[in-house]
Amino acid sequence: MIPNGQSAVIERTAPDLSALQEQIQQLQAQVDALRAQSPENRLSMVVFSGDLDRVLAAFVIASGAAASGMEVSMFFTFWGLTALRQKRESRGKTLFQKLMGWMTPVGSRGLGVSKMNFGGIGAKMLRTMMRQQGVPQLEEMAQMARDLGVRIVACQMSMDVMGIHKDELIDGIEVGGVATFLGDATKSKATLFI
Repeated sequence: MIPNGQSAVIERTAPDLSALQEQIQQLQAQVDALRAQSPENRLSMVVFSGDLDRVLAAFVIASGAAASGMEVSMFFTFWGLTALRQKRESRGKTLFQKLMGWMTPVGSRGLGVSKMNFGGIGAKMLRTMMRQQGVPQLEEMAQMARDLGVRIVACQMSMDVMGIHKDELIDGIEVGGVATFLGDATKSKATLFI
């Protein structure tokens, strides 16, 4: 049996305890809501450039992020798509799409550098200097990124405009639209445009 004095104290503190528990539940709900809104350990990037040095930088960053445990997605659009092409196909394309296909490089070996390309000499020099320093080539970096689970997405709209068919791309490339990119980017800690 509880003595009268203690019983009165318990009766006075019971509402305070109930209010405190309610505040704790409200705070927990706020913390849960904030947690749901916070970005995931993820990196998203748009690869717009078709320059060797820029595409290389994109794959270096993607591989580094994936190796550190981040989920990574790369969204290749317009000129960036040239790095993903493995062959040139003319069948079923408009005249402009055929011309675009012939004027743009096929694959990473055909990419020039963004500065001082000089008809492809700049790209050859860069590749030679990378080899001399033991730096992996773009093709090795791209494979490393894929081996680390980097998601590589080709922009469907850009493919349609430029007349690039899925069978012209290297194997294992996902095709998606801007909603695919935004779905990843809205959950990412960092979003890059290269």
